[in-house]
Amino acid sequence: MTRVFAEKGDRPHFRKGDCPLFVKAALLLALAGCGGGGGGGDGAPVTPPPTVAFTDPLVYSNAQGGSIVDANENSSVTPGTVTVAGQALSYTATAGHLIARRLGTDAPDATMFYVAYTLNGSNPATRPVTFFYNGGPGSATVWLHMGSFGPKRLDAKAPRTDVPVPFPLVDNAESILDLTDLVFVDAVGAGYSTAVAPNTNRNFWGVDSDAAVFRDFIRRYVSVNNRGASPKFLFGESYGTTRSAVLARLMESAGIRLSGVVLQSSVLNYNSNCGLRESGQGCAGFLGTYGAVGAWFQMTSPPVNVAGLGTFAQELRGLTDNFYGPAISTFFATRAIPDPANLQVLTNATGITVARWQANFNMGPDTFRQVLRPGEILGRYDARMSATNVPAGYDISSAFIDSSFASGLSGYLTNTLRFTTPSSYTTLGNAINFWNFTHDGLSLPDAVPDLATAMTLNPRLKVLAVSGYHDLATPWFVTERDLQRLGANPNILVRNYSGGHMTYLDDATRAAQRADLVEFYRSALQ
Repeated sequence: MTRVFAEKGDRPHFRKGDCPLFVKAALLLALAGCGGGGGGGDGAPVTPPPTVAFTDPLVYSNAQGGSIVDANENSSVTPGTVTVAGQALSYTATAGHLIARRLGTDAPDATMFYVAYTLNGSNPATRPVTFFYNGGPGSATVWLHMGSFGPKRLDAKAPRTDVPVPFPLVDNAESILDLTDLVFVDAVGAGYSTAVAPNTNRNFWGVDSDAAVFRDFIRRYVSVNNRGASPKFLFGESYGTTRSAVLARLMESAGIRLSGVVLQSSVLNYNSNCGLRESGQGCAGFLGTYGAVGAWFQMTSPPVNVAGLGTFAQELRGLTDNFYGPAISTFFATRAIPDPANLQVLTNATGITVARWQANFNMGPDTFRQVLRPGEILGRYDARMSATNVPAGYDISSAFIDSSFASGLSGYLTNTLRFTTPSSYTTLGNAINFWNFTHDGLSLPDAVPDLATAMTLNPRLKVLAVSGYHDLATPWFVTERDLQRLGANPNILVRNYSGGHMTYLDDATRAAQRADLVEFYRSALQ
């Protein structure tokens, strides 16, 4: 989720190959690469570098016409430690901007804010690096950065809503810093990322232009940090999975080899998700999520506990493919719905009454959120959470965490990473209202062919798709159906967990997801 406008600052543009200076103290650092976290062929120093604070005087913009004239590539540099899997890891955190320069012309397109975590003492020629980004479109990468697999996280304890806010900042025992260096990047017009004049933010608010500027940011990061030989991974969430599919194709086409792509809570094809394209679109793919949510509230018959969710999910796949999906096709053709005896099967699987199925046979997620538990509105991003006495459009799963993540990141950047700026950090901007969703001849993107092309260009490319069973924004079975179009492919791994859109906010699920990531990286690096 994320938004910002920029004004002229007092820093010059940097030419290709320039190494920006942090401040005089930073010259003492033996960093072979600029922008932090790199290293020469001998690897980064084992001794952590000294802290270098940076106050960025520039004002960044989230407005559609926003741009900045004088961009800089300066950064703060801070040491840190975290214990993961019983091992104490010493790392360097870098927070700042890099200028994405257009492939082919080297023209500066955007100054993109990032925070990188690099393991001290590692060899950049063999050390993996993973680029993370949230979606929206228009979202900063605050959710992945502060909630998932970085060295620090905000302790949200999803799906509980009875915990104190703001959430405390804690060491992240489930970080994947032992597996890979981590780079969290904000999209243009989000966080502190802004277009470089004469471009404006809106120039990069579209499926293709957005993916291209991310490609060029990665090219810049790789160049200034000597990471050309590093195994490279993408980790996108929500719309970020659309971006990842297109970006993977662009990177492979540009000769930048990827080792793996992690798809978190996917929306690969906007045309298959009835929550995004309601007119004439069947909602059969949501039945699996409806069933999982009904099971959470013990409304299915028979009841299903969390341990039995995987088995129940298989039953829901069969019910969708063999009954609900074909019945929706018949409904669209004839407006006929099954008789009450057959609808009882759906009631048993979800907890939604027969009368409700009769009234809303092609039931969309917004209706489901309102009718499963009368008097309550379920969360869209995590339907295990609910609220009473709120408007129909209210989403407790978003509202409960938003302010904690915004304030948590702000304090973390200032107090821990020592990066300060007069700008406001935009967690969720209005880019979605101006976004050019057209792609490959369609008015709404279908990025499955892009992923297919990337995997054809690079037959060794591994893909891990992860979803939450209780996510009503990007339902798990819709993702599975979209990926089925790629055929049986041993390089594609699908994992579903108890949880919502941000599965990693659930403590038990985060541990399970880390275990799957360990295996995924091991496989991708073979």
